[in-house]
Amino acid sequence: MPSIGQVTLQPDGSYKGRLSTLSIRQNIELVLNKKKSETSPDFRVMSGEVEIGAAWNRKAISTGKDFVSLSLAAPEFGDRTLYANLGRMPGSKETKEFAIIWNPSG
Repeated sequence: MPSIGQVTLQPDGSYKGRLSTLSIRQNIELVLNKKKSETSPDFRVMSGEVEIGAAWNRKAISTGKDFVSLSLAAPEFGDRTLYANLGRMPGSKETKEFAIIWNPSG
């Protein structure tokens, strides 16, 4: 699974890190969102003052483990939306560090 960045869980429940692709290197933050409905995102994904996506807390059907699912869109991505999940950093024993794992199939 291709990693397109990494984030670290903050004490307030938000995440801060970096989106890194071949052409994009930007600091990002998953900011807690004040939900207005059950389907509203749990986080707004920000790069500085620009909102580039949203993220939801999910539970894996097969394992029952919690994870965060992201949807990212920006002019730099062309006309497509990028879908990703937060997963444990390979080889890391740090429980607050996560890789942003791109899901090419959406």
